[in-house]
Amino acid sequence: MKTIVLANQKGGVGKSAVACQLAYFFSQPINQPMNKRVLVIDLDHQRNTTKALRTGGFCVVSATTSSKLLTDPKADIEHAEFVLVPGDGDLLKMEKKAAEHNAYASNLLAFLARVADSFDVCIIDTNPNPDIRQLSPLVVADYVLAPIELNQEAIDGIGDLLNHENIGIRRIQATLNKKLKFLGILPNKVEPTPFQRDNFRALSTAAPKYLIAMSPGFAAIKKSTAIAEAQAAGVPVWRLGKTSGRDAWREMRPVFDKIAQLMEVA
Repeated sequence: MKTIVLANQKGGVGKSAVACQLAYFFSQPINQPMNKRVLVIDLDHQRNTTKALRTGGFCVVSATTSSKLLTDPKADIEHAEFVLVPGDGDLLKMEKKAAEHNAYASNLLAFLARVADSFDVCIIDTNPNPDIRQLSPLVVADYVLAPIELNQEAIDGIGDLLNHENIGIRRIQATLNKKLKFLGILPNKVEPTPFQRDNFRALSTAAPKYLIAMSPGFAAIKKSTAIAEAQAAGVPVWRLGKTSGRDAWREMRPVFDKIAQLMEVA
């Protein structure tokens, strides 16, 4: 099982939409021969990923919540081809229990080891706060992907994600999880405005190694009402039943193919 964490220290960047659509990409028969067994863990107390996946009914929603994965060393879930471990309100309490933080990461690691033979891919959505709900999955994951919007706040958030003194990816890679690979920054909800074009150009000039190289250029997902509609309906964007959905998927698919390649699950 390959585990990927979606993380950014700035909210509202469309991280949950990427998590959901990536889960559908790996699991749904339209993507043959992908058709992987997928586990999704929602560690964001806002539960946007939980809401979208539950609405669509494509996955089994576990009776075990994500906070229990962190607190219960024997936590278990239902086994199916596509399973969601939903977020819950108890996630908000975790940062205050500093004495338990090491146990949270250990419990999550042990859980992933127990289910490793039952799934091919695990996708973990995180909250945008630099706390244990983001740190614990980064400590145990194989990969991390950082969706952003092309504005200064989100770009600054990437700097924090990489360099934060306690939870920065570089620190984690050096001390706590040497196997963790940063797949890169994924500009999301990209619009063809001069402002965003200038920001994308500046980002690709200043930090090309942190973007995901494509042929040509770099990976990005354009803003589309179809993606928002698909999230609201809880469906893969290509099943939206609209031309806009098929168009959005045609542009997203190469990006997801590249992510799968980098994760070595293509």
